[in-house]
Amino acid sequence: MPIRMNAPQTFAARLAAADRPQVGMWVCSASPIVAEVAAGSGVDWVLLDAEHSPNDLQSILHQLYAMSAYPVSAVVRPPIGDTVLLKQYLDLGVQNLLVPMVDSAEQARELVRAVRYPGPADGGVAPAEYGARGVGASLARSSRWNRIEGYLGRASEMVSLIVQIESAAAVANVEEILAVDGVDAIFVGPADLAGSMGLLGQPSHPDVVEAALTAIRAARAAGKPAGINAFVPEDADRYLAEGAAFAAVGADVAILARASEALADRFIGAHPANAPTGEPEETDAARPTPPPSAPRASY
Repeated sequence: MPIRMNAPQTFAARLAAADRPQVGMWVCSASPIVAEVAAGSGVDWVLLDAEHSPNDLQSILHQLYAMSAYPVSAVVRPPIGDTVLLKQYLDLGVQNLLVPMVDSAEQARELVRAVRYPGPADGGVAPAEYGARGVGASLARSSRWNRIEGYLGRASEMVSLIVQIESAAAVANVEEILAVDGVDAIFVGPADLAGSMGLLGQPSHPDVVEAALTAIRAARAAGKPAGINAFVPEDADRYLAEGAAFAAVGADVAILARASEALADRFIGAHPANAPTGEPEETDAARPTPPPSAPRASY
């Protein structure tokens, strides 16, 4: 007899049950090892990014395997909200999708259709609001190869759909987007939002922050969770204090870049050979005694 299984809890269910904001980080390296390290770090959720990284279906699958032993929510961002691509992600067993660049309620409705199966199952005619997801669960990890009993009828309960608000147009339409049945949460992307506002490279600009807060407040009023990308700790603190239900506060490649730079500065940057040309090298006697080392930052 086959083993009967249940799917893990969705991120939407985790958010609904949480008594504090959920803190997460991004994995952009496409590495199962890094994904597992992040999953065991103590964060609540980890985003596997395929929009701005070299991830593909195989690498996402390997990272899902690596993370599956840990009590962390795996969220996956596809490069685009394409119906065929989303079907492939869902069949891999991705349960929590973060879809980028959603500017309107119509886009949001199409994404809801993309992650739901056609129906109903009683022989009736499927109305337009039913889904467009291709049916192949018996061949896929999503249903654990038909080991999750009644998967087809319950599949929508096993998927969280988060749409990304990252343009001035999306902020203007955020109330309509939030009203779409099947959108479980929104996620604000300040970097692209800043670009759309003529403030490229300034995600902490006061106007960008206010636009992000507008989306967060709209979500709270609609009774849906809002998350945000905030790698600057002070920005993250403010958004969480203003009601963000979840936040991404770092990324693997950024952490590695900054930590490796700090190592280089510590051991190479201060080397006498790197002194500017023409400056006399200090002798040990003339060199001041350095202060005690500060504690290392905790990532």
